[in-house]
Amino acid sequence: MRKLWGGRFEKATNKLVEKYTASIEFDQRLAIEDIEGSLAHAQMLGECGIIPVEDVKKIQAGLKTIKEKIQNDEVAFTIENEDIHMNIEKLLIDEIGPVGGKLHTGRSRNDQVATDMHLFLKRKIEEMILLLEAVQQAIVSQAKEHVETIVPGYTHLQRAQPISFAHNILAYFWMFQRDKERLAESLKRVNMLPLGAGALAGTTFPIDRSRVAQLLGFEDIYPNSLDAVSDRDFILEFLSNASILMMHISRLSEEMIIWSSQEFQFIELDDSFCTGSSIMPQKKNPDVPELLRAKTGRVYGNLLGLLTVLKGLPLAYNKDMQEDKEGMFDTLDTLEGALLLLAPMIETMKVKQERMKQAVTEDYSNATDIADYLVNKGLPFREAHEVIGKLVLFGIQQNKYLLQLSLEEFKGFSPLFEEDVFTVLQPENVVNARNSYGGTAFTEVEKQIVLSESKMK
Repeated sequence: MRKLWGGRFEKATNKLVEKYTASIEFDQRLAIEDIEGSLAHAQMLGECGIIPVEDVKKIQAGLKTIKEKIQNDEVAFTIENEDIHMNIEKLLIDEIGPVGGKLHTGRSRNDQVATDMHLFLKRKIEEMILLLEAVQQAIVSQAKEHVETIVPGYTHLQRAQPISFAHNILAYFWMFQRDKERLAESLKRVNMLPLGAGALAGTTFPIDRSRVAQLLGFEDIYPNSLDAVSDRDFILEFLSNASILMMHISRLSEEMIIWSSQEFQFIELDDSFCTGSSIMPQKKNPDVPELLRAKTGRVYGNLLGLLTVLKGLPLAYNKDMQEDKEGMFDTLDTLEGALLLLAPMIETMKVKQERMKQAVTEDYSNATDIADYLVNKGLPFREAHEVIGKLVLFGIQQNKYLLQLSLEEFKGFSPLFEEDVFTVLQPENVVNARNSYGGTAFTEVEKQIVLSESKMK
């Protein structure tokens, strides 16, 4: 079959080359965006008098017919036509005749593919933001139920201070909020029109790029034709933002895995998000969060892959840039699947309040509060810190927690201790004492929930 670009060549393309260089197996996902861009381009060509209006009507009718066939899964794309652009152009010529060949006037596949990618990624990022909000809603729903549920807070994975479980899980709300904001801000770079840049230097035809931008809903236009066809920063930015988002998903997944273990027993994941063992009948494995944790590496790899592809490319378009698509598609699919699972998994997880309560009464995470207690009695903090360190060591040696010590035992370490130390040591009071802005006190967590809800549509 003769190539649409075959005029210059005396020999047919080697079949191995044809197969190796074709991108239609993956870039067919851009079919609808390719047609949308072509409809706008044809409209502009007619309005500018570059091709007859009657030809524009035929081209647009043909494109709409092809779009409908694609949506009804009635189109078979071929490797011989290399990519989505040439496949659709061939389909158009077959549909309406030689007039279909006028569509490519004033454009190149270089600016065409860039436009398709901008349109596609713009739509997918907007969808991703909505999926993130669903995860945030699930987090807030759990937080509302567990403002006064107290759980150990950790540093170095060692118990540090008791905190509200709502406060704990809301930390992830704010991670996802930053992710959402990064994605929204990145739309400024995605929402730019490359079409009209031609292969690299613009075109001799009197096109109106502003009109195409208006028709396609772009807010800005690339001012430099070389940059327009060779820029993939907008994809790199998405992959970078996606990597940060997946890192946050992985951190939350790790917490869920730990919290649901026999050693912690802080939560139980719903059966519908777990699997069993083929040999051990008692097992309930947190496979979903484990896979979410693992797929983070996949997204990181896509970012590093594209950075490596682009690092030494001269201007303007090079065939290397065909490698920009599969990693982006894979990242979008990975993220979409992760977020669709994460929201209901959070919403349905059971929080084991009694187990959490037991945990905060059987540790020394309230030690900081009695150090502060001694400071308020006039003892310098460094001295108070040493006194409490020795007191904790004594408790460990006696196999007693701080609330199990007698007042006489407390006084053995400092005469400043009084009966009120037992009130200070109660987990609820330890939590509520931290009432600075952003702290874990129940009143502050309630305020945080109100603020969280204001960040969602």
